[in-house]
Amino acid sequence: MKIIVGLGNPGLVYAGSRHNIGFMVVKSLARGLKVALKKDGSAPVLVGRTCFRQHDLILALPLTFMNLSGIAVKALLKKFKADAPDLLVVCDDLDLELGRIKLRPHGSSAGQRGIVSIIEQLGTQNFNRLRIGIGRPKRTTDAARYVLSGFLRKEKAAVEQAKEEAASCCLSWVEKGVTKTMSSFNAGPSVDRQGLCSCRDSKN
Repeated sequence: MKIIVGLGNPGLVYAGSRHNIGFMVVKSLARGLKVALKKDGSAPVLVGRTCFRQHDLILALPLTFMNLSGIAVKALLKKFKADAPDLLVVCDDLDLELGRIKLRPHGSSAGQRGIVSIIEQLGTQNFNRLRIGIGRPKRTTDAARYVLSGFLRKEKAAVEQAKEEAASCCLSWVEKGVTKTMSSFNAGPSVDRQGLCSCRDSKN
């Protein structure tokens, strides 16, 4: 079983914010795979379940706020009897340029509050994370305010490309594992990915 969790803040007021790009990617995956995300009675999450390339796949969005993401993720792993290495967390990253994505099998939080919470709750850093660059704010802009702001019109094309790349990266991780997927995606969008999986053939 594989579990993909997008990080963000619940509620319409946060829906288009930079901090919610993890939510956006998982929602995009759910649409492509035709998976309904529904409330789960045993964990504070929206959950959808499907099969992709003969792998059981769970898509999830925590209903806790970003800083408490670990509570939802811990409950999710317990519910599905999954281990931390079976988890992929999709989140925003201030230190990556806008639209750049980077997959890692483990590591520190790098200050991302949702990742901090997950590490604290799971007691390990050994879970996969896909970081999506949202860029750094200008020196005069407070970082906390910046991550809760929406993307500018001129940034939309880069954001849409990043969401598409990130969704493909997630499905490659399910099918091919973290090492092969890192070699394909961490180099940037120019790498030839012919033959990589598509959301449209989720039952194959």
